[in-house]
Amino acid sequence: MSKSKAFGPGLAGAAVALALAMQPAAAQGWETVRIATEGAYAPWNFSNPDGTLAGFEIDLANNLCERMEVTCEIVVQDWAGIIPSLQSGKYDAIMAGMNITDQRLEVIGFSIPYAGGPHGLAVMADSPLADLPGEGRLSLDSDPDAVAALIAEWTPMLEGKVIGVQGSTTNSNFLTEYLGDIVEIREYGTTEQHDLDLSAGRLDGIFAAHSAFNATMQKPEFADMKIVGPGLSGGVLGRGVAVGVRQENEDLRDMFTKAIEDAKADGTIKELSEKWFGLDMTPAG
Repeated sequence: MSKSKAFGPGLAGAAVALALAMQPAAAQGWETVRIATEGAYAPWNFSNPDGTLAGFEIDLANNLCERMEVTCEIVVQDWAGIIPSLQSGKYDAIMAGMNITDQRLEVIGFSIPYAGGPHGLAVMADSPLADLPGEGRLSLDSDPDAVAALIAEWTPMLEGKVIGVQGSTTNSNFLTEYLGDIVEIREYGTTEQHDLDLSAGRLDGIFAAHSAFNATMQKPEFADMKIVGPGLSGGVLGRGVAVGVRQENEDLRDMFTKAIEDAKADGTIKELSEKWFGLDMTPAG
């Protein structure tokens, strides 16, 4: 009896599966990875006047694809449809400033985080909200009492105010859960749209990631915009920005995770985040 027959059908199949699992990723079918980004969320990702894409996630996506030895194709997708289009197979992954949340984990998978940072409120300098109290950083997970006290202190100042936010985001989830009974929430398709309405006086404030605010405030027309209150993280705001993939593509998820670990270890993420944000956005751990 030959050794091949001695395995039997089940063991032979297991041996083949193990051999395939040990082959390079490209041999398993991931020669090209299509990555969706919003293209309207500077400095994470944005479109130049000539239509080319730029930003932290564009540079990082290309770097991760090089590490994974795959061809990287980056496509633009409106934020509102970015998860459904992933699920339908329009592309293979999402890199669009998307935070890991329990709700999103119900429908897609995530790599480990490649960036993190606080969220909060911004107003124009001449706004009555310019002196909104609070400073430093607060976690919705580890500082719940301090967050509750902050909201109570904010309530008289925020009551009836109109706050802009990008829809279908962790930021809109925060406003709904923590300030929904206090302020009027106005949702927008992109952060650029609510930035413009803030500067035009159609909003009292906006709620977004501090990293997005920092990019906006570098524009001359937003020189009088300022961040107010503390930076908030955790809870409904998520567990860090990561690559989203279809749940069944565990191999692709693991490829991204390994590439991100390597990019963290050799300082690439630190270098790219300092280039685009002016600070180190490398997540802890």
